[in-house]
Amino acid sequence: MIYRNSGAAVARVSARLMAGTFLLGLAASATFAAPPAVPAVDQSLMRDVVKTLSSDEYEGRGPSTPAEAKALNEIVARLKAAGLQPGNKGSWLQDVPMVAITAGNVSPLTITGGAQPLSFQRGTDFVAGSYRVTPHTAVKDSELVFVGYGINAPELGWNDYAGLDMKGKTAVILVNDPDYALETEDGAFKGRRMTYYGRWTYKFEEAARQGATAAIIVHDTFPAAYGWNVVESSWSGGQYFVQTPNDGMDQTEANGWMQKPVAEAIFKAAGRDFSELVKAAGQKGFKPVPLGLKANLTFDNTLKKSTSHNVIGVQSGKIRPNEYVLYTAHWDHLGHCKADAKGDGICNGAVDNATGIASLVALAKMNRQAGAPARSQVFLAVTLEESGLLGSEYYARNPVFPLAKTVGGVNMDGLSPTGPAKNLKVTGGDKSDLTGILKTVEGQMGLYQSPEDHAERGHYYRSDHFSMAKRGVPMFAVGRGTDLVAGGKAAGEAAADDYNKNRYHQPSDEYSASWDFSGMAQEVELYYRLGRALSNSKVWPNWHPNDEFRAIRDKSLAGQ
Repeated sequence: MIYRNSGAAVARVSARLMAGTFLLGLAASATFAAPPAVPAVDQSLMRDVVKTLSSDEYEGRGPSTPAEAKALNEIVARLKAAGLQPGNKGSWLQDVPMVAITAGNVSPLTITGGAQPLSFQRGTDFVAGSYRVTPHTAVKDSELVFVGYGINAPELGWNDYAGLDMKGKTAVILVNDPDYALETEDGAFKGRRMTYYGRWTYKFEEAARQGATAAIIVHDTFPAAYGWNVVESSWSGGQYFVQTPNDGMDQTEANGWMQKPVAEAIFKAAGRDFSELVKAAGQKGFKPVPLGLKANLTFDNTLKKSTSHNVIGVQSGKIRPNEYVLYTAHWDHLGHCKADAKGDGICNGAVDNATGIASLVALAKMNRQAGAPARSQVFLAVTLEESGLLGSEYYARNPVFPLAKTVGGVNMDGLSPTGPAKNLKVTGGDKSDLTGILKTVEGQMGLYQSPEDHAERGHYYRSDHFSMAKRGVPMFAVGRGTDLVAGGKAAGEAAADDYNKNRYHQPSDEYSASWDFSGMAQEVELYYRLGRALSNSKVWPNWHPNDEFRAIRDKSLAGQ
C-alpha cells in the first residue's frame, strides 16, 4: 500500500470505501439479494500464495527487477489454475512503460520584482521536480500568481483560475481544500473530510490543464496531514511516472512545494498579507491574485526508462459479457530496502500486498466454482502501486476493457492476519450508489459500519481504486474493522498499531505460520458478495450528483 508523500504509515489500507445508506432504487434488497450459495474461501490456498510471494526468493517483488518475472509467473499460474482466461487479447500481461526522473544540480528558487531579490534553498525551503521527460528544466522570469486552493470544480460553481491565462505563469497554491478546518462534514468540500480537490496530485494536474509553467504548493502541517520532513524526503530521490507518447510535455515544466514561512516572505515582498489572502481563498467567488513578482529556477534531470507489467485474467459473463466488473490488487512491493538490525534488507511485503494477491486468487477460484455471472469479471494484479499507483494509472489510461463498459469494482490492499471482526472500516464517505450494495451485503453478513479514522487525510485517494474512480468508475475498497470477535476493539487496535509501528514498509513485514487467516477469509467473502452483486445486477452505479467524479461518469455513460 502506498502513502506517497502522505507521512501516514497507516497500514490498514484495505479499510476504504464509500460508505452510507443510499439504496439503489426502491427494490434494493431484492436487486442485491444474497447469492444462493457462497463458495468456501480456500484459506490454505491463500496461505500458500502469501507464503510463496513474500518469501526471500521473490526479493520483495520490486518492479523491473529480476524478481518481477518470478512474481508474474507465479501469479499467472495461480490465476490459470483457478480457471481464468488470459485477459489481454490472449496474453496474461499488460506492459507498463515507466520512467524515473531524478532532479539534480537544483538552483536556489529566486524571486525578483520586490524591493530586493529573495533566494530560497532546496530541501530546507522548497522542493521541486519535473513531470516532463527532459534533461534540463529552466523556469525563467515566470510571474507568480496566487490561485487560492487551485480548484476548478464546475459542479460546485468554483473556479480559482477564473478569468486568468496561466501561460508563462507560476501558480502558488494552498494545500487541502477550502473548508478543511471545519469539525463536521458540512461545506461545499465536505468539511473536515478531504475531497480529491484537496489532494496535491490534483493541484498539479489542474495547474497543467490551465497552462501554467510551474506550480508550487504551500506546505502547512495540519491541512497537509504530514510535516515538511515527509515532503523533503519524498522529493529527494527519483520520481516515477507512467511513460506517455508526448513524454509528459502537457504537464507543467516544474512542480514543487514551499514552506509556509517562505510563502509568507514572498507575499510580504509583494506587499500582500498572506493570512488575509488565505481567508479570501476560502470564500466562493475568490479571484486569482497576481503578486507582481517573478520566479526563477533551474535543474537537471536524470532519466531512466523501463517496463513493468500488470497481470490480467478474465471470466466471461454468460448474459452481458461486454459489461465488466473489476477485482484489483497490487502485486509489487519495495524490493531490497534498508537493512534492519539483523541485516535483513528485503522488504517482503507479506501483508502489503501478498495478502491482496492471495485474495484475488481465492476470489477467482470462488467465482469459477459459482459459475459465470451475468457480467464479465476482470481480475487485475497491478504493478507500481508503491511508486504512485502507476500500474493502475496505466491501465486506466489504456484499459483493455472499456471504462464506459466497466460497471464498477472492488480493490484489495493489505489484509490483516487477525481474526474476524464485527465491523467494517470505511473511508471516502457516501460518494456513490455503490453504498446501496454495501448496505445490503453488510446486513447479510451481520456487520456494522464504523466512522472513518482521520477523514481529513484523504485516504480514499491513495490506493489503486482511485485510478479508476477519477475516470468515473465507482470502486469499492472496504475491509474489516478493528472490533474483533475475539478481543474487541482493544485487540484489533493493538494489532493495527503493532503493524504500523513495527512492520509497515519494513523487512519485518513477513509471513508467519502463526497467522490467522479466518479474518482474511471473512474479508474475502465480503469482496465476493460485493463483486458478485455487481456482476449479476443490471444496475449502472453512479456517483452522487455533487461528487467530484460525477461529471466524468455521466460523460462516459452518455457515450455508450
